[in-house]
Amino acid sequence: MKKEDVVKNNREFDNIIQNGKYVQNKDFIIYYMNNTFRKNRFGVSVGKKIGNAVTRNYYKRVIRNICDNNKKYYSNNKDYIIIMKKGCIELKFSDINDSFMYLMQKINKEKEQENEETN
Repeated sequence: MKKEDVVKNNREFDNIIQNGKYVQNKDFIIYYMNNTFRKNRFGVSVGKKIGNAVTRNYYKRVIRNICDNNKKYYSNNKDYIIIMKKGCIELKFSDINDSFMYLMQKINKEKEQENEETN
């Protein structure tokens, strides 16, 4: 993931979480909001309940890898904050990927429904 594709500023994190929409399941919470850039940006958060720093950084790398591998499924011009829940610790990479992609498809369906309502 390139540096310009990452949300790092704490103020931006808080703004997206407070003002954006969200979807969740037992493994993730994904907050999303439109941005003014011409690309998607991602912020990843793994809480201290997940484990020590080595474990948290491992799961951040896993989530970033999933984001990079599935770029074609994201809506344009959005900021995403991905918060990992404790339930992901026991999952394999493929299960984490499936859970994440399920939420991304849910976001895309909500966008399609909004477009239908405006038309």
